[in-house]
Amino acid sequence: MKNDSTFISDVSKKEFPISDRISAKTVRDPIFTLIQADYPDFDENKFLSIEELNMYREKYISNYLSVEIGEFSNLENKVIGSLKADVSLVNTVEDEIGYRTIGQKVADTVAAFGGSWKFIIMFGIFILLWILANIYTLLDKGFDPYPFILLNLILSCLAALQAPVIMMSQNRQEEKDRERAKKDYMINLKSELEIRMLHEKLDHLIMHQQEELIEIQKVQIEMMNDILSRIK
Repeated sequence: MKNDSTFISDVSKKEFPISDRISAKTVRDPIFTLIQADYPDFDENKFLSIEELNMYREKYISNYLSVEIGEFSNLENKVIGSLKADVSLVNTVEDEIGYRTIGQKVADTVAAFGGSWKFIIMFGIFILLWILANIYTLLDKGFDPYPFILLNLILSCLAALQAPVIMMSQNRQEEKDRERAKKDYMINLKSELEIRMLHEKLDHLIMHQQEELIEIQKVQIEMMNDILSRIK
């Protein structure tokens, strides 16, 4: 039942607190058009709740994206979902980028070690010791005499294994770069939409304040006219 602290929305016909009441006169034209498309009887003398207004704001943003971008991709749907849920988008994307399988972790570790000075120095010392052991220590009668066929085989096997592992790590890095690019796009898109919503809310606030000021001025004029009539 309606009382002084509530009102009935002309959109959904539901009861809302009077503090949530929004006059249709303060609604911007694009959103007003959307409301009229669903409720043809809605005009400037009607009222709706702030919850319903926000719902049509989100609908307006969705329509804007569909016109500017076309069919929504998974990225745009994530952005709109984060706006509706009012959650941070960065943490979600960072979690997706940070996840690695065991194979990816091994590839990154091997590539990081294989591309370091530590590996170069250690492997250089290993080759030098191998050569010295077979030429000088064992008087060229060691387990791998000159021309070091076994050493060449080891180096070939190492290169054959290391190359695809490094390529796996590079693919992983490219994947991370693509994910970061997607993250940047999603954050930029969300920022643009939030700025649009902020402008919408500011415009609504200004129009609402102007409406209240006009009402106050009308009351003041009535009071002044009443005072003047009493003086006369």
